[in-house]
Amino acid sequence: MNHFRIVLAAAACVLAFNTHAGLFEDDEARKAILEMRQRLDVSQQRTTEELRKANEDNAQLRRSLLELSGQIDTLRSEMAQMRGQGEQMTRELSEVQRRQKDLSQGLDDRLSKFEPSKVTVDGREFVADPAEKQEFEAALAVMRKGEFASAQTAFSNFLKRYPQSGYKAPALFWLGNAQYALRNYRDAITNFRTLVATDTEHVRAPEAVLAVANCQVELKDVKGARKTLEDLLKAYPQSEAAAVAKDRLSKLK
Repeated sequence: MNHFRIVLAAAACVLAFNTHAGLFEDDEARKAILEMRQRLDVSQQRTTEELRKANEDNAQLRRSLLELSGQIDTLRSEMAQMRGQGEQMTRELSEVQRRQKDLSQGLDDRLSKFEPSKVTVDGREFVADPAEKQEFEAALAVMRKGEFASAQTAFSNFLKRYPQSGYKAPALFWLGNAQYALRNYRDAITNFRTLVATDTEHVRAPEAVLAVANCQVELKDVKGARKTLEDLLKAYPQSEAAAVAKDRLSKLK
C-alpha cells in the first residue's frame, strides 16, 4: 500500500514537471512567433517602402525619358528646319553665283566687242579692233557673192578708214580683183603694185604681180606684161604664180 502511494506520488511529480515544461515551451514558441512576425512586419514595411520608392523612381525616370524624348523631337525638328534653311541658302547662293557668272560673261562679251583681238589672215597674225575685223569680213563676203561694184566700194572705204590696218595687204588684193572684174584695169594695177611695194613678203604678193601682168595684157600692153612676168620670175621663182608666169611668157608675142 505504501509502495503504491510512493509510485502514485512519483507519477504525480512527473506529470507536474511535464506540465510545467510544456508551458515553458509554449511561451518560447509564442515569443519566437512574435519575433518572426515583427521581423516579417519590418521586412514588409521595408519592402513596401522600397517598392514605393522604386515606383517613384520609375515614375521620375519615365518623366525624364518623356522630357528627353520631347527634347530630341524638338532638336530633330530644329535640325530639319536648319537643313531646310541651309538647302535654301545653298540654292540661293548657287543662283547668285549663276547670276554673277552670267553678268560677268555678259560684261566680258560686251567688252570684247570693243577690245582689240588677235586675228590671222593669209598666214599673218596681227591685232585688230572688232569693228575693223567686222568691216573687212563684210567686204570680203560681198566680194565672194560676186557683187564686185559693192565690193570695190567696201574695200575702198575700208582702206580709207584703216590705212595702217593689218588687213591692208589682203584688202588691196581683193580691191584689185574687184576692179579687174569690173575691167577697171588701171586702178587694179595701182592697187596690186601698192600691195607689193608695201609688203613684198606677203603671201599674196606673187599673185598681185601676176594680176598686174593680166591687167597689162587686157590693156594690150604686151611689152609691159612681159616685163612684169619676168620680174615675177626673178622675185618669186619658187611661187605658184612663177609657174603660171612661165607659161604666159611662152604664149605672149
